[in-house]
Amino acid sequence: MPWTEPGRVGVEFVVLWGPDAARDEDSASLLLRFPPGAHGDFHEHLGHELMLVLDGTLDHSDGSRFHRGDLVVEEPGTRHQMSSAEGCTVLAVRARPAAARTPADGEITTGVGAGRPGA
Repeated sequence: MPWTEPGRVGVEFVVLWGPDAARDEDSASLLLRFPPGAHGDFHEHLGHELMLVLDGTLDHSDGSRFHRGDLVVEEPGTRHQMSSAEGCTVLAVRARPAAARTPADGEITTGVGAGRPGA
């Protein structure tokens, strides 16, 4: 599976399974690769998203940092931007797509929570 860059600065992704218009399903699963210094776009979640950090450190625009093994849960309505100063790989599963926003569209909000599965 080739990695592609969807217009974000340096962030590459591979769709593991994706939206299925024929079945009216918006859910998707992706591997995201953030090289050092890469960042995603500022966006709003329209549905829940789970992100499992597989390696490196993922930085949230609210100042939170997530490391290998951390599970990040974003709830619908969360507005933020993700980045990685050090680089990281993340498994993301989302219920619905995210909508592009700008910081002027509203304040940065944090996810539902984060932690280590089984901890």
